Amino acid sequence: MINIFVGNLDPTTTEAQLRDLFAAYGSVASVTIAQDRDTQGPRGFAFVEMTDASQARTAIESLNGFRLNERELRLNEARAKDEHDPDRDTSREHRRHKI
Repeated sequence: MINIFVGNLDPTTTEAQLRDLFAAYGSVASVTIAQDRDTQGPRGFAFVEMTDASQARTAIESLNGFRLNERELRLNEARAKDEHDPDRDTSREHRRHKI
């Protein structure tokens, strides 16, 4: 299974549009558009999981720079999420005003 990062998404792009676009290259296991925690709006990127590695690489090569909803998509194989760094403050307290 290959996880593909899809960047520079237009906010109106839907998971169904991405699934249809990638399905032309092979079997799509899942599509997830990232949502902002605070606004619940799209963050401008998504992840598409494809079951076959060669089909996924072909999709990346073919669709990188493809215009969808007036935006040029930026694609690459998603990197694994880094392990949690205990020294890094991941709380959102730095964004909140304190009185």
